[in-house]
Amino acid sequence: MPAYPSLFIAIIAEVIATTALAQSQSFTRLWPSLVTVIGYSTAFVFLTFALRVMPTGVVYAIWSGLGIVLIALVSWFWSKQALDLPAILGLGLIICGVIVINVFSKTVSH
Repeated sequence: MPAYPSLFIAIIAEVIATTALAQSQSFTRLWPSLVTVIGYSTAFVFLTFALRVMPTGVVYAIWSGLGIVLIALVSWFWSKQALDLPAILGLGLIICGVIVINVFSKTVSH
């Protein structure tokens, strides 16, 4: 499987798992707990496909950076957790960092 599609699937699975983790109430609720375990398992499996062809640091930077931004957005819209201006600016900087890595870094295979 190509690196970027597998990395995208890993990111989405991790965001779903983290969202379910918040709903699991410390693993006391069955369905959110199952979604959490399945989501993280899926994320790690697909992460390994990206790691076959991309450097570990780059994969992890993209995975964690976009995961942070997407989880913050999901929490903002779904759970009504407010983001203030510094948080929004910080998330914007994370996105800029991911873009810089993907556009300008010679360590990423294009």
